[in-house]
Amino acid sequence: MTVRGRPREFCVDEALAKALRVFWSKGYEGTSLSDLTEAMGITRPSLYAAFGNKEALFRQALDLYQRDKLGYIGQAIDQATARGVAKWLLEGMLATVTGEREPHGCLGVITSTTCGEEAQSIREEVHRRGRTVSAALVARMQRGIDEGDFHGPVEAEAITKYLTALCQGIAVQAGAGSTREELQAVVATTLAMWPSR
Repeated sequence: MTVRGRPREFCVDEALAKALRVFWSKGYEGTSLSDLTEAMGITRPSLYAAFGNKEALFRQALDLYQRDKLGYIGQAIDQATARGVAKWLLEGMLATVTGEREPHGCLGVITSTTCGEEAQSIREEVHRRGRTVSAALVARMQRGIDEGDFHGPVEAEAITKYLTALCQGIAVQAGAGSTREELQAVVATTLAMWPSR
């Protein structure tokens, strides 16, 4: 015989999306449980019952962020040339961090740069996911090198770090108030100088 509790009076998916927006705006450590419950429209007991603690909720929000906001990364890796990868990646990042309906900046960047010692596990989780993406990009850049996409000597890891630094810089500047038009000029300048054949 199964004993059922009261049914939830809120949509878990909608509540998670609202939690993501709070984390994205304030970072992990800058977000309080009160911020979350207020934005999600639920009580603390409901939050704990549906998502676990704050750390567990953040990991679920990070999953949602990767699934819904970072799909452009996989699409970038599928482009035919290394320049195409860079173009798709930079323009995807730009669209994500300057969207009209979303917080400006990057959830991963704001979290990894603002987490202190007490949130080390969260910072490591963000870094671990970033390393997975970086490894895929390094492999794709090496393929571009092997296929002659560059006219001079290039190291796959170095060009990937360069791209990553550009993306992070765009995210930080977006969070600091730079407009989409201003950052689009950065993307255009980068692509104009991109070392391709």
